[in-house]
Amino acid sequence: MALSEDYLNVEELHPIDIVETLAEAHDWQFDRVTDDQIAMAVEGQWRSYSITLAWSDSDETLRLICTFEMDPPTTREPALYDLLNRVNDRVWTGAFTFWPDQRLMVWRNGLVLSGGQMPGPEQIDRLIGAAVASSERFYPAFQLATWGERTPENAMQVAIAEAYGRA
Repeated sequence: MALSEDYLNVEELHPIDIVETLAEAHDWQFDRVTDDQIAMAVEGQWRSYSITLAWSDSDETLRLICTFEMDPPTTREPALYDLLNRVNDRVWTGAFTFWPDQRLMVWRNGLVLSGGQMPGPEQIDRLIGAAVASSERFYPAFQLATWGERTPENAMQVAIAEAYGRA
């Protein structure tokens, strides 16, 4: 059964209501911060990711921010910024950035829905899944460049090919 079959009339639902239902279905811990915002924790292979989704009526955008702690030595920050440029060249949706004041790595993406369109549950699930998948894919490279003292070129080799299947 498709996720959308759980909803009789998606147009009448608020996007964050859909996110909340998805969080419940996936058994993710979540907190409905406001009517237009939800925060949740999603477990990945490498770590737990904090994901916040917020709906903006004014620009009809569902914004996603996925964060995880990244506290590199300040001497390695130039290598991290070089790696961020390389990583962002490899992704089609969203982008990574580093928030130095909070010591957080951030994946940002937005789903623009002009003309009063509403996102479907499959779209939102895919948005969240892509954030976690990108974070999982590039996390080892971030660690190698910051704590493993590898060059950005060398650290990037760990994330070049996407893995398929399980060992």
